[in-house]
Amino acid sequence: MILLLAKIIVVVVALLHIYFLWLEMFAWTTKAKKVFRNFPEELFEPTKTLAANQGLYNGFLAAGLIWSLLIQDALWQVYVALFFLGCVAVAGVYGAITASKKIFTVQALPALMGILLFLLHHLA
Repeated sequence: MILLLAKIIVVVVALLHIYFLWLEMFAWTTKAKKVFRNFPEELFEPTKTLAANQGLYNGFLAAGLIWSLLIQDALWQVYVALFFLGCVAVAGVYGAITASKKIFTVQALPALMGILLFLLHHLA
């Protein structure tokens, strides 16, 4: 049961990062203005390329998380999931420190919950 919950969190975190990819790569000057209300409106257009690059990185995180679910070897599946969840958690903590505290809740907390569940499964 714990392993299933951990894998569900991997799916949720992957879907979040697919959303971040779309938002930053394809909707930066439209929908992102509504999501990032504290970001100065006049900076969306000049930072479009920068945001797209950031979105690409979010896509790599999502791809790694999805890949972890497709690995047949149970131990390697957990290792790969832990690596990518760890990357997300570190990015979320850094974002919370440097940009917005909300990033911790949206990005780091789900990843940390997934890590905890995988570790609890391993200890059981």
